[in-house]
Amino acid sequence: MDKLAGKVALVSGGASGIGKACALRLAQEGAKVVVADIDLALGEQTVTSIVEGGGTASFRTLDVTSEEQWQQCVAATIALYGGLNILVNNAGIAVGGSILTMSLEDWQRQQAVNLDGVFLGTKHSIPAMIDSGHGSVINISSVAGIKGSAHLAAYNATKGGVRLFTKGVARECAANRWPVRVNSVHPGVIETPIWDKMNPELLDAGMNTMDLETMAEQAVPTGLLGKPLDIANGVVFLASDDSSYMTGTELVIDGGLCA
Repeated sequence: MDKLAGKVALVSGGASGIGKACALRLAQEGAKVVVADIDLALGEQTVTSIVEGGGTASFRTLDVTSEEQWQQCVAATIALYGGLNILVNNAGIAVGGSILTMSLEDWQRQQAVNLDGVFLGTKHSIPAMIDSGHGSVINISSVAGIKGSAHLAAYNATKGGVRLFTKGVARECAANRWPVRVNSVHPGVIETPIWDKMNPELLDAGMNTMDLETMAEQAVPTGLLGKPLDIANGVVFLASDDSSYMTGTELVIDGGLCA
């Protein structure tokens, strides 16, 4: 359990769901982890779980749409642990509904969290990774960043943007010979709190009362519902030297949904 010994990780949206699982697994593999989130209570619970498990972690309040808070968060990480090697851009929201009725406010809010947040985190973390000697940026996209879905066009736009943003930044790092790899992860139907916050009209008519197990059984080729740990294990791989020759690509973890 030492794939990431000596490395420092920053996880946005690390208080719950996929972000929490990533923070826990990164710490289990030896990384010192900064859990960043707007939810103070749940974020501190994640830190407590890491520390009780023998790991090293701290919490930092972070609104990913704020450039100033990103700058402060990265600076605090360096001050605490001496550098930065791993960034998991995980924070995100899902606002569903018809593109004909979605408000501009909802469109812009989703863009701000899902896309601006990834941009800001990447922008302010790469210089710290260069100074640290090596780094891995891992952007959490979605299968919705690969294929379209009705009533999810706005979400598709943000997650597709994350996918191509990742590739462009990876090429820039490579062209400049910066020691930073940049990849995206694309979860499928995963058991996380985000489903409880989606609009009822996000799902097809008659399906908005379906539980996730049933949804996965019908929509996922394997019939299985994914767990946050499934995504976290992929993140650990991309954060570690096991993926040292991977950059600008996507890791799809979806039970065959995109196949």
